[in-house]
Amino acid sequence: MTTVGAADRFGEGPLAGLKVVELAGIGPGPYAAMLLADMGADVVRIERPGRQGSSVPPEQDVLRRNRRSVVLDLRQPRGVETVLRLVAQADVLLEGFRPGVTERLGLGPDDCWAVNPRLVYGRMTGWGQDGPLAAAAGHDIGYIAITGALHAVGRAGGAPVPPVNLVGDFGGGSTFLVMGVLAACWEAARSGRGQVVDAAIVDGASSLTGLLHGMMAGGLWRDQRGVNMLDGGVPWYDTYETSDGRWMAVGALEPQFYAELLQILELEPEAADRSDPQRWPEIRRALTDAFAARTQAEWSELFEGTDACVAPVLSLREAADHPHLAKRSTFVEVGGVVQPAPAPRFSRTASAVPEAPPAIGRDTREVLLAWGVDEVEDLIASGVAVQG
Repeated sequence: MTTVGAADRFGEGPLAGLKVVELAGIGPGPYAAMLLADMGADVVRIERPGRQGSSVPPEQDVLRRNRRSVVLDLRQPRGVETVLRLVAQADVLLEGFRPGVTERLGLGPDDCWAVNPRLVYGRMTGWGQDGPLAAAAGHDIGYIAITGALHAVGRAGGAPVPPVNLVGDFGGGSTFLVMGVLAACWEAARSGRGQVVDAAIVDGASSLTGLLHGMMAGGLWRDQRGVNMLDGGVPWYDTYETSDGRWMAVGALEPQFYAELLQILELEPEAADRSDPQRWPEIRRALTDAFAARTQAEWSELFEGTDACVAPVLSLREAADHPHLAKRSTFVEVGGVVQPAPAPRFSRTASAVPEAPPAIGRDTREVLLAWGVDEVEDLIASGVAVQG
């Protein structure tokens, strides 16, 4: 794991020169902004006086890394006017409020296009900008519930299991917002016109289930939980407890990988013939008994580097020390906080190591001056802007 000192600064990446204004929110919006910033975009986060949406302390909130923090009071007309002056020079604006909120603030798409017609306006919501639920509150679990994604996760006969907030907020939300914004920037570079990117978590999470819909149409997936190839329904794609109460993950789908699994577990191929589904409970018992005979560390050593497709189930704290991830510096330590390094990787315009999340309002004066706002000291003195 790479440790980044206080003097280290993130450098340029493939998005160097892209200017982004982020209206501070929580969850998928900040993560999308983090991804853009990780790839070199200049992201200015507009935060409100006395407001911190996340429960994580600002300087430990990994989702705030790699950008500058400006505090402006958007309840005051001069605060809104100042944002529009930044928008006039930006390529992208990101917001994650309920539909209609930025319009009421005077920062809706039309307000922004009046000062910058080429601006890409990225909107992050759970339900989308229209539809019967557009104005309703919500969280990840509800968004993935109506898409079928939550229904697919869990044991047969058991309750659906929330997959943290990775499938909805970040998989279906942030990832699709970033993809949409970059696509719209590509188009704006040719047309000179911006557009709204309506990134709804329900849309993105539904897109993530595309493989399952195709398999279901082909008769290869049952619309039930825990009975399919990729949901723990088959013994060779599941997790097994070891003698020390830890777990190993098995994904030996292909015949040759399954054969290697049996060899390392010292199970006879004939005793674990998987061609007959009626014998699958027997196979599961055999695998359960085999894995229970050794510790996770012992099994990890036996399976490491083989084609059996078996890996230890590590905790979040343990992941950074796995030899493969450590060799690749997949995790870095910034400001005392262990966190994932920027991804993906680029061969020529590499993303540099992250900069620690800024204190709220740390960069107010610097950014406003650099972006051509003349009356900075007056804005600070009047409370419209706050220097942290």
